[in-house]
Amino acid sequence: MRDRLSATLRLWFAPQRLREEGTTPDYRFSLANERTFLAWIRTALALVAGGIAVDQFLTDLRWGARTAVATVLLAGAALCAVRAVNHWVRCERAMRRGEDLPASRFPVLLAGGTAFAALLVVVVVVFGLAGR
Repeated sequence: MRDRLSATLRLWFAPQRLREEGTTPDYRFSLANERTFLAWIRTALALVAGGIAVDQFLTDLRWGARTAVATVLLAGAALCAVRAVNHWVRCERAMRRGEDLPASRFPVLLAGGTAFAALLVVVVVVFGLAGR
């Protein structure tokens, strides 16, 4: 487990090592993989912006509710950014080896966290928990 994690982290910071595995896939697939990575990074940036906006602009919410929503969004952003690079490496490796692309539960986790944050805001608004 520790060796596998160490090898994965090395690939994150030295992706040229991926060229040592398998054969070079069609560039269109590599570029599609990169576009997917960039989409995940955009999602992470949007979650960061949302977390900061909740913390800075929803000052009518109670501190606990505001902090909980902002924390969920910012934690989702951090997970999304880390997941983006990990997914990119896993997909690139699978394509080079001619294997199936890796399945992931992360979209469900991200959607669940985002839905939880949205429901928390709805509960705060509906039940009038706004205020300091």
